[in-house]
Amino acid sequence: MSKLDVIVASTRPGRVGLAVGEWVEAVAREHGGFDEIKLVDMAEVNLPFLDEPRPPRLGQYEHQHTKEWSVKVATSDAFVFVIPEYNHGFNAVLKNALDFLFNEWNYKAAGLVSYGGVAAGTRAAQMVKPVLAALRITPVVEAVSIPFVAQFVVDGAFLPDDAITTSAKAMFDELTRTTDALRPLRGTCAS
Repeated sequence: MSKLDVIVASTRPGRVGLAVGEWVEAVAREHGGFDEIKLVDMAEVNLPFLDEPRPPRLGQYEHQHTKEWSVKVATSDAFVFVIPEYNHGFNAVLKNALDFLFNEWNYKAAGLVSYGGVAAGTRAAQMVKPVLAALRITPVVEAVSIPFVAQFVVDGAFLPDDAITTSAKAMFDELTRTTDALRPLRGTCAS
């Protein structure tokens, strides 16, 4: 069994991220590389700004919201982060969510679906990669970059073109392979 979480990072009112995330979830199901797929909306998770008194590496959480986030991340084998680009970077909600935990992220693969204007969120995707690496998350090279995202949202649904759909298939092909390759490493680290 392999479990994938599609994490929608944007929480702002009027966001398109949820529509993109729902499309990513549907593509993942159609792809068939994962047994269980769950859409995780950071607006629903609603983590406060990091409020744990001890470093996440210790895994000694005091707050219920952290314990619940820990279980959600620990039980997943891979992630697709659906990220907006804000001011040439990724959003604070995603950074905060990543920083809450450490061991739970280790030796898991990630796909990146970025969106924005002319740059298609690619600057945000590049900026998040060193953070993922520090958490021992392996981002796959194949990614989905959506330029001028608003043009693809019709009546609240994300309707991509063929190039975006093709890039999603390539990302899921590689995400599946990388998830399988990392499986032996999970649980072996004594950080």
